[in-house]
Amino acid sequence: MGAICKTLHPIAMTYKNEITMRLLYTVFIGVVFCLPVVAAQDIPSDHAQKTLEIYGRILGVESSKNLGNVPQIANYLAAELVAAGFDSDDVEVVPLGETAALIARFRGDGSAGKRPILFLGHMDVVEALAKDWVRPPFELTSDETNFYARGAIDNKFGVSQLTSTFIRLKKEGFIPTRDLILAFSGDEETSMNTTKMLAYERPDLAKAEYALNADAGGGSLDARGNALIYRIQAAEKTYVTWEITVRNPGGHSSRPRPDNAIYDLASAIKKIQDYQFPVRWSEMTLAYFQETGKQLGGELGEAMIRFAYDPEDKTASDRLAVEGSYVGSTRTTCVVTMLKAGHAENALPQSATATVNCRIFPGVAAADIEAELKRAVASDAVEFEMLYDPTESPISELRPDIVAAVSKAVHGRYPGLKIIPYMESGGTDGMHFRKAGIPTWAISGVFMNPNEMFAHGLNERLPIAAFYGALDHWSIIIKELAGN
Repeated sequence: MGAICKTLHPIAMTYKNEITMRLLYTVFIGVVFCLPVVAAQDIPSDHAQKTLEIYGRILGVESSKNLGNVPQIANYLAAELVAAGFDSDDVEVVPLGETAALIARFRGDGSAGKRPILFLGHMDVVEALAKDWVRPPFELTSDETNFYARGAIDNKFGVSQLTSTFIRLKKEGFIPTRDLILAFSGDEETSMNTTKMLAYERPDLAKAEYALNADAGGGSLDARGNALIYRIQAAEKTYVTWEITVRNPGGHSSRPRPDNAIYDLASAIKKIQDYQFPVRWSEMTLAYFQETGKQLGGELGEAMIRFAYDPEDKTASDRLAVEGSYVGSTRTTCVVTMLKAGHAENALPQSATATVNCRIFPGVAAADIEAELKRAVASDAVEFEMLYDPTESPISELRPDIVAAVSKAVHGRYPGLKIIPYMESGGTDGMHFRKAGIPTWAISGVFMNPNEMFAHGLNERLPIAAFYGALDHWSIIIKELAGN
């Protein structure tokens, strides 16, 4: 136990300038945490402890594709909700293949006369190779600043915060004025089959007035930790993946031929790397860059402002194109993400394939992007295969009641902070709910520097301060939208 607590000791040290600390050993269902506490009046709230307990437990489950572990998380969360007082008939684990979804209804008294609200998150994560990580990817660890684990931000942070908030409100005796429904998917990072089931095949969920997503949105901090803006995700780019393949008769490696499947594919990949899609914009993205540029300042902020007022300013758009956090808001992007080639070390390759993942600007057809890629590659020898039909989803226009509820939660932490809608460069479950006719906004409680966002990457992390700072976020929003 001491060794584990030593690992997590920096959690306590984060607060050493605020209060005099001592360590409390707390065992959470086989997972040991050291929670920072002082005297009895300063012991972390039940809500903080329960949220950390859930967070650590589900981070410890490797819930990437094809492992069959998502049901373990779903059943654990279901048991926690039932133990907190939810009727077992209102908590449902829905198996689907090797994964599962979780649906949990917080029944209201109906006094609002309004349809239910959905709360979205996903329990699966992308793969993480332990040999590449500095820390074990499927174990919650920390340093002085961050929590580390695969899923630390995407999206087990949102799942744990929402689940714990439902538990907190139930134990407080809160009775919502309308039904509130958790709808957690189990394969958002891959096929989204559970997402599609929830969005298109559940008449009970289709009755929802709108959905709030924990998997995007949130506050942006600068490098000094100052809050810049809070972003409500109201739209997403279209997610499409192609495989491009070059074939060849092959032969013996001792008898090289002038054409080679790997070399020819490499040439095509290089052309895709060098190709830049045209700049595109909407009123929402221009407003986003105008406000973000004002708050950020400096050379990058000036480029954002120039782009906002003249998106055809090539100097400004080229500057934004080298910023991973912002390029997706300026154009369609395509990137090679996986390779497979050859069949033996002493044989010429008979085929070589690359996976090309694209995030397409709303309003642009996938067929048009495929045509652009083919023109860029400029080789009839390269075969293109779209792996699945894309999902194009509409923009969810902001509503005053949503903005007011989010504003109360955000301004309690950062008074007067500007709240603006934005388009997500990536994809979330929200795309299917929007397509199903359910307006969806992503409103995570996280505040962090976007340049420190390592979701899907090595050593994924979440600032410890962001974890604790978000503890009241969902409670405030829920009480604003469904309280008396």
